[in-house]
Amino acid sequence: VFEKFGKAARGKSCPAIDGILEEGSEILEDYDGAPALDAGLVAAAQAVEHYEIARYGTLVAWAEQMGKADVAALLKETLKEEVATD
Repeated sequence: VFEKFGKAARGKSCPAIDGILEEGSEILEDYDGAPALDAGLVAAAQAVEHYEIARYGTLVAWAEQMGKADVAALLKETLKEEVATD
């Protein structure tokens, strides 16, 4: 996708994901050995997936608004994969 815009991909910190990961760490600490641990970890993993689904949905809309059908198609494939993972 970045190549189609003539840009290099780069990493960037995401406070929202950082918060979800911190929540997952707290679940590990608070529920270590408890029956609720698995459910808590699934909930944290789903929170990450839901965030990714929202972001990819937004990126698809932006690509379509920019007239970049090829980029939108690539992003839709990734979105489809994220939805399947959820």
